[in-house]
Amino acid sequence: MNDHTFIPPRLAEIAADFGAASREEKLELLLEFSDQLPPLPPELRDHRGMEQVHECMSPVFVIAQRDGEQIVYHIDVPPEAPTIRGFAAILREGMNGLTPAQALAVSSDFIQQMGLHQVLSPQRLNGIGALLVYMKRQALRLLEQEPAGTA
Repeated sequence: MNDHTFIPPRLAEIAADFGAASREEKLELLLEFSDQLPPLPPELRDHRGMEQVHECMSPVFVIAQRDGEQIVYHIDVPPEAPTIRGFAAILREGMNGLTPAQALAVSSDFIQQMGLHQVLSPQRLNGIGALLVYMKRQALRLLEQEPAGTA
């Protein structure tokens, strides 16, 4: 697994769908994914323990939790921010189930492959890139919490 090119299979599949879509279809796909972001579990509804992605124009909160060897991400984005909400749903779908080491290795190349620069402002692109960085930082924290010899 090369750190510069690792894109999990589901994320690669989503990126390919976006890459093949027209400008209008890219926006429609983002809106469809926006509707798929699940609500937070009750214990996270107040965002306690979650990290806010300050680079985003909208309030975006993320936390990574362990489920055995795998990561489960919880992300909260208000419905009034469908672009970042859709991208958050994509990242969650594409990165849930990875190990912390795999999550750290995810390349941001898939964002270019999606062609989102054709439909989103540079400020929004910075926000979605920042969300990936925060998710990787959360994975690093989980990796650092592993007892020696289990990584």
